[in-house]
Amino acid sequence: MNKYMNVAKQLADENLITNVGGPFGACVVKNGEIIGRGSNHVLSNNDPTAHAEIMAIRDACNNIGSYDLSDCEIYTSCYPCPMCLSAIMWANIRTIYYGNTKEDAAKIGFKDDYIYKCINNLDKDNENDLVFNQIDRDETIDSFNKFMDKEDKTIY
Repeated sequence: MNKYMNVAKQLADENLITNVGGPFGACVVKNGEIIGRGSNHVLSNNDPTAHAEIMAIRDACNNIGSYDLSDCEIYTSCYPCPMCLSAIMWANIRTIYYGNTKEDAAKIGFKDDYIYKCINNLDKDNENDLVFNQIDRDETIDSFNKFMDKEDKTIY
């Protein structure tokens, strides 16, 4: 077994004992060194965003003092859910190694596959459970316009 995937698996297996969250683990690797580790802590943190990949990204960013993980790769015990995949992309990680599939996650009761299907149907009327209502754009666009004109802005 790959040594980094083994770390992700061990983190997932620890959750079977601690019950802090689902059976998911992940680690972020830079130049052959693990710089971030995370396991699912949704239950213990009462935080639906405390997935293994996000926890590993938070740990890695904290450890290196940067939001940019472009020179890193992530090893995760399961194919990332849409939220985690987005976080991976925001962190500029380009290489993802995963063990289980989103279909495997669905078989044990997690809705990753359902969320992916929902996202694929966002542009189709009445084909998902979400309701989008745009309001007050005339007011909210002001913050974006001020940011566009800001000379000391940072784009990430």
